[in-house]
Amino acid sequence: MAFCITGDIKEALNAYTNYKESFVSSLSLDQLATFVEVIELGSFSAAADRLNISQPAVSLQVRQLEKRLGVRLIERIGRKATPTAAGTELLAHAGRINREVSGALDAMARYTTETIGRVRLGTGATACIYLLPPLLRSLRQGFPSLDITVSTGNTPDMVKAVEDNVLDIALVTMPASGRMLEIKSILRDEFVAVAPAGAVMPPEVTAAELSKNPLILFEPSGNTRRIIDRWFEQSGVSLQPVMSLGSVEAIKELVRAGLGWAILPAMSVRDPEQRRPFTVRPLMPHLHRELALIIRQDKTVTRGLRALIAAITEAGTRRRL
Repeated sequence: MAFCITGDIKEALNAYTNYKESFVSSLSLDQLATFVEVIELGSFSAAADRLNISQPAVSLQVRQLEKRLGVRLIERIGRKATPTAAGTELLAHAGRINREVSGALDAMARYTTETIGRVRLGTGATACIYLLPPLLRSLRQGFPSLDITVSTGNTPDMVKAVEDNVLDIALVTMPASGRMLEIKSILRDEFVAVAPAGAVMPPEVTAAELSKNPLILFEPSGNTRRIIDRWFEQSGVSLQPVMSLGSVEAIKELVRAGLGWAILPAMSVRDPEQRRPFTVRPLMPHLHRELALIIRQDKTVTRGLRALIAAITEAGTRRRL
């Protein structure tokens, strides 16, 4: 079957082709990324802070992108920057463009260099001490050029840092939530009662039994302490710890010195050497916390980030076995 294209239609098609080629050749990925940040944060000034450039520079990049496309992309409603209909449609394409470009660069890196970049990981102090060291050592051996920076903090701080793209990924204590987050459960970590070596403890320790002794617990601001507080409340026991600390190692040292009992994640006293200075018993009713990986849904998963996710997931699987 043959088609005859009239002169007017042919000219229109040629004009469209020329426009498309011109657009692709001059499209600035920096301008596109700036546009996405403004929409995501709802503010030119907030985008400037995140991108570490001036607000006029952000405004200029958006204007240049609008001029290039010939459409208005952003409108201000009050003090909030919101996308126009065209901006909303471009936003959907921007995510795919970013993933494709990052994927291409990541793929080409395997042919040009062994460098696979930097990954910023956030986690709680307990996981940082007892879960991550062998995992990071293995990654260093397998990927010598992978640069992993680790920050510690409570779950709300980690969630905000991932949402703000300050961290690439975080291993946090649930619950955690965020409109733009992907959350993957990694590990169920049981809590145990810990007392100085030689202390007389029943086979399973209840909230009532714990309340008879001086208690040294985690600080109240974290999810781990909230989980423990809820366990006491459900048992009808009033909780009055003698000390609240943010460091699992500090709590263990105080328990070792005979200053009180504690509730700790089982991973902190799992190995024989870690358990030797203590008497350790399960709780009744049983208590656990859920550790999960959180990452932005639109995060480009680079080769290095993919290796880290796989290593943490495998470590969680081994702990469950």
